[in-house]
Amino acid sequence: MNNKVELLAPAGNLEKLKFAIIYGADAVYLGGKRFGLRTYGGNFSLKEMEEGILFAHSRKKKVYVTVNIFAHNKDLEGLADYVLKLEALKVDGILVSDLGIFSIVKTTAPGLPVHISTQANTTNWASVNAWEKMGAERIVLARELSLQEIQKIRCKSSAELEMFVHGAMCISYSGRCVMSNYMTGRDSNRGECAQACRWKYSIVEEKRPDEYYPIEEDSHGTYIFNSKDLCLLPYISDIIKSGVNSLKIEGRMKSIYYVAGVVKVYREAIDTFYNKPHKLSELQSKWRESLEKISHRQYTAGFFFHNPTAEDHVYNTSAYTQTADFVGIVLDYNEKTGYAIVEQRNNMKQGQRIELFQPNLPSYYQTIDQMFNDEDNKIAVAPHPQQHVKMKMAHPVEKYAILRRDIV
Repeated sequence: MNNKVELLAPAGNLEKLKFAIIYGADAVYLGGKRFGLRTYGGNFSLKEMEEGILFAHSRKKKVYVTVNIFAHNKDLEGLADYVLKLEALKVDGILVSDLGIFSIVKTTAPGLPVHISTQANTTNWASVNAWEKMGAERIVLARELSLQEIQKIRCKSSAELEMFVHGAMCISYSGRCVMSNYMTGRDSNRGECAQACRWKYSIVEEKRPDEYYPIEEDSHGTYIFNSKDLCLLPYISDIIKSGVNSLKIEGRMKSIYYVAGVVKVYREAIDTFYNKPHKLSELQSKWRESLEKISHRQYTAGFFFHNPTAEDHVYNTSAYTQTADFVGIVLDYNEKTGYAIVEQRNNMKQGQRIELFQPNLPSYYQTIDQMFNDEDNKIAVAPHPQQHVKMKMAHPVEKYAILRRDIV
């Protein structure tokens, strides 16, 4: 891989894959219909995977596929055949957690690069070196590592290192949780997490089994297992200088708006580090404002400087927050007329002030002045889900630009 750090984005489905790459990702990671840890994340059929890989490779981007469940005997059925199909599709790497799956992959397709998932909770240089000696090309470091620990691993290891820099955090050690399985029968270690850690909890005293007491005096109850979201954007310089090879964004179950917005910010930050490092501090407030517009919980630096404290959890709600709504997507733009074809994704009507958020061109605001339907009739509102409308643009726009509306 080249010397520039890789920006790795989630791709829950084909549309998200395309938006991740269009908005600046160097690589994406995705799951098939089996063997991954996001059973409810949409995921890819082999045909969709082929289309996604062709799309990515035509733009010189990479695709990694998750095969990272902790397998029981029955889960191994069909695995070798699946690995051969992934190899035939020319995937750029497979992510695994389970040593048995690792062994089957290396035996079945020895030339296929294998990455060790964060689920394997690799927290030290000896483990990194052991995985590399067995044939792993890259290790995704556990989230429980500090900057200092990452720096030491880099000094003692030659394998490629990948780390999470943004997204949801799990209450359990490296995501290896049994809470969901215990409470719902859905095994998070086999891709079926119910996110029980986000539920509301109270205390029950042993001799008063029917009386529930809030852990804090709050009318909403409390969410004692609910972590804030990871955001390491302010420390992008330290991260890149640490020598890691890939910066990973969490979120295969998030929207295309989330994927595009987060990727765009980190793309700009990485490029600024390499091209105009003196601008990094100056641009932080702008990037942070953009991240606030995307659905998220409050942000934390996680384990990056020290073990998390009470300040890194949210006790009064499990809800997300954002300062802007996703309104639509530009499908086409006519430079001569200045009109764009927009696919509606949320409430869209005449008179609304919207922001055009674009893959490469600068963002700008405008008011929706006129809209026309498919029959070229003027309309005041676009009431139908994913309706195509024509509207005048104040400035040129790119295909796949996103329309969003600030929440007042």
